[in-house]
Amino acid sequence: MSDMRNDRDIAKPAILFLCLGNICRSPLAEGAARVAFADAGIVAMLDSAGTGDWHIGHPPDPRAQAEARRRGVDIGDLRGRQLAPEDFYRFDLILAADGENLREARALAPADATARVRLMLDLVPGRQGASVADPYYGDEGGFAATWDDVSAVAAALVAETASG
Repeated sequence: MSDMRNDRDIAKPAILFLCLGNICRSPLAEGAARVAFADAGIVAMLDSAGTGDWHIGHPPDPRAQAEARRRGVDIGDLRGRQLAPEDFYRFDLILAADGENLREARALAPADATARVRLMLDLVPGRQGASVADPYYGDEGGFAATWDDVSAVAAALVAETASG
């Protein structure tokens, strides 16, 4: 398959955040990254997806939206979608929230995929190999902890991008 990215997009980073259902961790990560990249003046192509298909077309979990709003970020316009083979050509980097998502992404990746696939927290010093906790079955406090994790990931991405 040929490179699906447009030539004008080559210079800007293209990052996909991945979790299970695309209604909690990955939309929070996308929202945190949107703000971090904008604040740094870096143009990036950012998106999120899930490995499962349960929430295609749905907005983020209301608790995720509330946590993002509490942090000054609106993610209400995001809609759930499922990871697709073409994502491995559209994006430079696919960041999975946990080991299960990482394994599923690698299993779906075409043999000639151009995207690198990593765990989100591998970018955060001292957190390599750790998972972003899934707050779905917990209370609102879990969403705050998830926001803290994905904000750290976003900051690390900006620092990595800015340093070249």
